[in-house]
Amino acid sequence: MSLSVFLEVVEIRTKVASVFPFIMGVLFSLVYFHEIHPLNTAIFFLGMLLFDLTTTSINNYMDFKKAKSETYKYQHNVIGRENISEATVRNLIFAMLAGTLLIGLYLTFVTGWLLLVMGLVVCFIGVFYTFGPIPLSRMPLGEVFSGVTMGLGIFAITIYINTIDQKVFYLALDFVNGTFGLVGNLWAVCAIVLASLPLIFTIADIMLANNLRDLEADIENHRYTLVYYIGREAGIRLFQGMMLASYAAILLGLLFGLFQWPILLVFLTLPKIRQNLKEHQVSLPHPRSFGYSIKNMILFNSSYALGLLFCLLWQLL
Repeated sequence: MSLSVFLEVVEIRTKVASVFPFIMGVLFSLVYFHEIHPLNTAIFFLGMLLFDLTTTSINNYMDFKKAKSETYKYQHNVIGRENISEATVRNLIFAMLAGTLLIGLYLTFVTGWLLLVMGLVVCFIGVFYTFGPIPLSRMPLGEVFSGVTMGLGIFAITIYINTIDQKVFYLALDFVNGTFGLVGNLWAVCAIVLASLPLIFTIADIMLANNLRDLEADIENHRYTLVYYIGREAGIRLFQGMMLASYAAILLGLLFGLFQWPILLVFLTLPKIRQNLKEHQVSLPHPRSFGYSIKNMILFNSSYALGLLFCLLWQLL
């Protein structure tokens, strides 16, 4: 398998969706919790990226295996189009999973048991998102699983790794006495959830845009997504509503003291986002319609990250 084909199998161009929650987690750890651990953060980034590549490979592999349309299987899916052997793809998946496991075990050793619990939950959802007899992506909750797993899961784990000294949330295990205790700060956890909402919404919108575009093809391949149940028109309204709700979450965060006034930089993107939402609606179901979800996610979250950076600089003045 050539490098270019490998990069297409893992869909390297889509990895920005997991990188943003990581970046925001690092910045929020600095802005709100004033703590960071660079080495563990760098190691986690490698594990996170490796697992993201794994789940995408599983997605393409299962789409190839379960495809009902020969046109999709051998002309659109990269495995069939490039004539890649199934054994090669499976071995690649197992190798990346093994690498992710080793990194996860090391970080659990240096940060605590809760990382193992959170990591297993995220990995379970990530693997069974497209694997198994009834993959999560073929169910009407695909947007929820993708948005929460990446938008909140990666964000929260990044913060956990960087705030281990404060024990914002921490799992204590005593194997001798068979006891455990989960402790943490309720308001800090609420702050993390609120700060993650724009990530959850913009990432869920990527899945929703994909399902809005592929509604007819999904039905042909027996994938009954949320759009199948609510219809394309309602799906468009949901797509637009989640994008605009991201701005509302930023305002709430400012009102509750999560951010300082530089976070308002995010609202400079609103005119362009509104234009993209209109163009997305007009372009459906053309393949180019999917691109607007990526543009919105990058534009909004780039400004979100820049706003957090300016908040940090404001605190240092």
